[in-house]
Amino acid sequence: MKEATRPPAPAPVPAPGSAQAADTSLATGTRRTAPSRWRALAEVRALPPYIRLLAGTQLAFNVGFFAVLPYLAQHLGGVLGMAGWVVGLVLGLRTFSQQGLFVVGGALTDRFGPRPVVLAGCGLRIAGFGWLAFAGSTGSVIGAVLLIGFAAALFSPAVESETAREAVRYEAASGTPRAQVLAVFSAAGQAGAFIGPLLGALLLGVGFRAACLAGVVVFVGVLAGHWRLMPAREGRQPKEHRRGGVRALVRSPGFGIVALAYGCYLVSYNQLYLSLPAEVERATGSQAALGWLFALSSLLVVCGQLPVTRWAGRRLGLRTALVSGLLVVALGFVVVAVSVPLQLRGAGGLAPGAVLVVLLTLGQMLLVPAARALVPDLVDDRHLGLAMGALSSVSGLLVLVGSAATGGLTARGGVLLWGVLAAVPLAGALLARCLRHGGRAAGYT
Repeated sequence: MKEATRPPAPAPVPAPGSAQAADTSLATGTRRTAPSRWRALAEVRALPPYIRLLAGTQLAFNVGFFAVLPYLAQHLGGVLGMAGWVVGLVLGLRTFSQQGLFVVGGALTDRFGPRPVVLAGCGLRIAGFGWLAFAGSTGSVIGAVLLIGFAAALFSPAVESETAREAVRYEAASGTPRAQVLAVFSAAGQAGAFIGPLLGALLLGVGFRAACLAGVVVFVGVLAGHWRLMPAREGRQPKEHRRGGVRALVRSPGFGIVALAYGCYLVSYNQLYLSLPAEVERATGSQAALGWLFALSSLLVVCGQLPVTRWAGRRLGLRTALVSGLLVVALGFVVVAVSVPLQLRGAGGLAPGAVLVVLLTLGQMLLVPAARALVPDLVDDRHLGLAMGALSSVSGLLVLVGSAATGGLTARGGVLLWGVLAAVPLAGALLARCLRHGGRAAGYT
């Protein structure tokens, strides 16, 4: 197995959970030359080949995923003629088998190393989409989507923990803030989420089966890339430490705070699929504009993630970026709440929803790289895979509970709904302020 290019051995880093680690990592080494038109591209090209592989395969993985999944509900209800409750059940099972089982993928990553877990995830995705292409009964469709979801539960925690680990090493070797590396990873994923539905829409002219088989081709390419370039790494948890992983996370108050704050963000983000469609339909009489708002969100991340993270690196620490992002998200819901009594309609009625999407996306660009960059400082490296998986699983559980709680208010709408939704990220921001920190990040006053 050919070893992928690695950065030099890391210099000493701040102790986990320390003041320096919690609020200065983002600002380390940010004095660069003046921005240029091609700066973002140059920054990506300057990254080590292995980190570019991880970001590139995240893009490809999302292209294959979003080329199929946005059109699954219509295929099940229209072509296969399934009842609405069955379609909802299938989609819910897919989400559970993915988000809810991230912690399993993270634990397996710590036990066996990232390479076999990533390869297994790719193999299961290939099998799942191949199965879905030819599935014609309810049972076979459920089996296929469960396989697809579990594949992501293996792939994503392994790749995310490996990216976080490499970002810390690259930060120590080059001075490039780890959050900047994680921002590249996030932007690559959003680019895939934007390109995938466009590719799927083109392939649907041929048929849903063609979109599934195109997804198979993409995942075969991802599998081949990781098989060739991802280095083998022994599992870092000997037998006596396996049971200690969960115990270590529970005993880390800093990790618990980050996981809960991140979960508040995901509860808010899920409103793009729950409360925003109802608001768009109220304002315009249909949901036709919803796709444009989703495209706006993806384009903002693709074009703005690196500049926003670079700015935050000069002005904010990791904890401050996390708090600020949640406050910006809360502001988006406040804007909609304030507009409710005005009863705006038509194009003007879309304005509050558009502002919500912009502010929610801006908050996402601030807080997601910061939250992921904090995790390596709050847990032992042996448990990093488990921690990344738990971050998503805890958040997924909060989304399940939060969506059930806010779903009852969605039908009523009004100021109460949007006020409650604004309170969720605000609570996350107040919680994130409890993270220990000290000193000041470069340029922060």
